[in-house]
Amino acid sequence: MEKSTPASAASLRWAILRRALRPSSSSPQSSSCGDSLQTEIERVSRKATRGFNLVPWEFSSWVEERILLTKRKDVCGNRDAVICYRLPIGRTPTLSLIQRVGCHMELQDFEISNTHNIDSTGLVCLWPSEDVLTYYCLTHANIFRCAYGYVVALCSKKVLELGSGYGLAGLAVAASTDAHEVTISDGNPHVVDYIHCSVRANSDKFGDTIVKPLTLHWGQEQATDMSSHFDIIIASDCTFFRQFHADLAYTIRCLLKDSEDSQALFFSPRRGNTLDMFLEQVRKLGLRVHVVEKYDSKVFGLHQEFINGDNSSWPNYVADHCYPLMIKITF
Repeated sequence: MEKSTPASAASLRWAILRRALRPSSSSPQSSSCGDSLQTEIERVSRKATRGFNLVPWEFSSWVEERILLTKRKDVCGNRDAVICYRLPIGRTPTLSLIQRVGCHMELQDFEISNTHNIDSTGLVCLWPSEDVLTYYCLTHANIFRCAYGYVVALCSKKVLELGSGYGLAGLAVAASTDAHEVTISDGNPHVVDYIHCSVRANSDKFGDTIVKPLTLHWGQEQATDMSSHFDIIIASDCTFFRQFHADLAYTIRCLLKDSEDSQALFFSPRRGNTLDMFLEQVRKLGLRVHVVEKYDSKVFGLHQEFINGDNSSWPNYVADHCYPLMIKITF
């Protein structure tokens, strides 16, 4: 019997796209072929199922949450599920997010992207940099607390998450810190529908914190309505698309409060020169930038394990594409 020739990396990436667009078949033959294809795909894909796994998750089996899912038919379909995230620290042990599963996309997603000139990556999954951002916010909860801690009601901070996708980081900040207000934003209105659903699902966990889902398009006039409104802006994996760099930098400059205590915290891999190109746009607007590689011993330790091959859970880990640097942007 002749040995089959391994598929090329390019053909396997096309297979990833094809599988995302087409429903999977349940026939035994397709299942067998699917297992073989999955093995080959894992050879080229840098996407990890669990990533750094700093905020562990599992499919929820709670009856109440299944009822919630079935009631939200305007947002939730056959490809959606309730995912339970276990927060590693903080006063709220779990958060329930409504997300798509299986990395599927629909033609409607591309129509929305074309209409609004946005991308649909927020619908695909919870990306590793969001996992790291969430963990960092939880382990540095003091940054969301006023320096004059005893007057929390008067000086707790207003927080904005940009390009949030499903919004785990923003939801975690709202549930586990003393932030006064958390706005969770994305440019894709379909993504924001999911955020609305998750905010309702976790409404009993936010205490006095105000939580607002928001459709926000970078660089547009809408941003001026909230000019200098936020003490802290957080974001992850938002610097890959070069065509959005100038608009994203403008939005940060516009929305971040002009104060010595305000800051934007971004977590993003370098990905060639895309991060440097974005930071160049930020500096052009008179903002200061500080890039930190070793910002947390646990995260950096996992990074070293992946690089050295001591941890097999992320087989195609490449630092340039996978390890998020921390970027502090200030006035």
